[in-house]
Amino acid sequence: MALGITSWHQWLKPKRIAIFEACLIGLVAGLAAVLLKQGIGWLGGWRVRVAHEVWFVLPLIGLVGGFLSGLLIDKFATEASGSGIPQVKAALSYVPIALNLRVAVVKIASTILALGSGLALGRQGPTVQIGAAIAGQVSQWIPTSPEYKRQLLAAGAAAGLAAGFNAPIAGVLFVIEELLHDVSSLTLGTAILASFIGGVVSLVLSGQGLNTTIPEIHFSAQEIPFLLLLGLLVGWFAALFNHSVIAVTKWNRRIFKTGFAGRIAIAGCVSGIAITMLPDEFRDSTGLQMFLAMGQPDWSVTAGTFAVRFILTLIACSAETAGGLFVPSLILGAALGSLVGNLEHSTLGIGTLGTYALSGMGAFFGAVAKVPITAFVIVFEITRDFNIILPLMITSVVAYLCAEKYAPGSLYTHLLELKGIHLQTEIVTDGLWDGLRAMDVMQRQVETLNSEMLVTEVMQSFARSRHRGFPVMSDDHVVGIITQMDLVKFQEQNILSKNISENISKNISENIKVGQIMTKNPITVSPEERLSQVLYLLSYYKLSRLPVIDRYKLVGIITRSDILRAQAKRLRGVSSQITKQSYLVYQQRGTATGSGRLLLPLSDLQTAEYLIAMALAIAEERN
Repeated sequence: MALGITSWHQWLKPKRIAIFEACLIGLVAGLAAVLLKQGIGWLGGWRVRVAHEVWFVLPLIGLVGGFLSGLLIDKFATEASGSGIPQVKAALSYVPIALNLRVAVVKIASTILALGSGLALGRQGPTVQIGAAIAGQVSQWIPTSPEYKRQLLAAGAAAGLAAGFNAPIAGVLFVIEELLHDVSSLTLGTAILASFIGGVVSLVLSGQGLNTTIPEIHFSAQEIPFLLLLGLLVGWFAALFNHSVIAVTKWNRRIFKTGFAGRIAIAGCVSGIAITMLPDEFRDSTGLQMFLAMGQPDWSVTAGTFAVRFILTLIACSAETAGGLFVPSLILGAALGSLVGNLEHSTLGIGTLGTYALSGMGAFFGAVAKVPITAFVIVFEITRDFNIILPLMITSVVAYLCAEKYAPGSLYTHLLELKGIHLQTEIVTDGLWDGLRAMDVMQRQVETLNSEMLVTEVMQSFARSRHRGFPVMSDDHVVGIITQMDLVKFQEQNILSKNISENISKNISENIKVGQIMTKNPITVSPEERLSQVLYLLSYYKLSRLPVIDRYKLVGIITRSDILRAQAKRLRGVSSQITKQSYLVYQQRGTATGSGRLLLPLSDLQTAEYLIAMALAIAEERN
């Protein structure tokens, strides 16, 4: 390898570029969230203005906008359907789902068309997928190991949520609580930085998010029974909501087999017809949300709002429209909170309707997504009032426990199961390498060659050894790598030169030193390097071995075969969890040609992924 490649590799060490990547992801995710917000606001504002002219404008806009939104998803990125959070969760669990610039662009455009056309969903869920997709694209532009790519996706998701709500703390907590379940220093560091920058960019460019007008908040111990009642009510309706979303999605898929374009168009048209017959507040989700958060004194209006919004949200969800469940959950929770607040006001008269509405908002979202901590932090960051913390915590915890009893598990996980994706959290690929470093698997007795050796002597060394490559030393320092492929290339050049003069070719071959044909300045690793990073370097640069250097001295060498042995040992550790027998790889080779096949009998799907990876690595090693 050239010296430049070595320097590039050193610069590419994940911890050295984590800050830069987190800043870049946060910046772009914040800009994308602002673009999404402004696009939905512009299209939605135009829709509200023209809706007063004739009654069929809203259904028509819903039909056309829904069709165009679904068409983009059908043609360019089916991964952009729905809220996007299930897709991010699957990608973080090593399910092969695309998260790149194409997905981000389609998600932005399809969400603007769908929500701007009146479908009753929110934009904050899509910003999570957009942020993760941007992070996925950055990880392709600046290559890093699969382990650190996972942290970058999580940082992008955190930045997206932070930009959507102007709530950077909630962005980090959502990643930890729902998506990644990881509190390592690298995860927290990149997620916090990306989330902070995403939130700041969104705040600076688009101003306040949902926290435009906050009601007066009071809390006293006498209100605790009403808050407990609110928690139970929210938990039960959240469980009903989760079951309903799954049921209507299944029904829609079974009845309407027209692709996303047709299904979202129908949902948009139906939503438009319904909204035409409702008060003007229902034409703008943000306005409706603040209308409820301030506390609606008329319980009949509040109950009607809850019922209508519940149904409209199910219509949009059933078609897998590009849009999130955050805002619908907040609106439904605010409606329930207002109802209980009205009850308390008529009984005790010491609380404020706004306190109950805001508590219901956080509790309903936490019960639906099963993220109670994230939920009350979001509402706290929106209000920035410490008086809301206690009532919010009481209702959120009670609602979560109630919802978990009647509808266990995350809604996002259940939506993935509808797509045929069943997350296996017990065994994951990178888990095989947890705690392993280069020094744990490297060979400490290393055969080396001197840079002054002649090529003929090198050929004799290869003939005597079982190894297919050697580090080349000069003054006790590694200066290169010589492999059989280097010798093959040299011999091919030598054969061509025979056409000119056989005597000259023979003379040159006898006097050429190994330093002239070796790969100079090879990529090396330190003994402390994570094994996942070693795997990444071997795969990315298509190498078979890496010298291990400690303080400029060669202390070992690590090959694909060494990693295969380590993997086999780890698999034997997993075997106690496997009930069926699984067979290792064995090789079949033709006697005439020396070529052959690797046979891989399998009887347990749990180990299939690892054994296939071993077979591929063996094939690469043999070639």
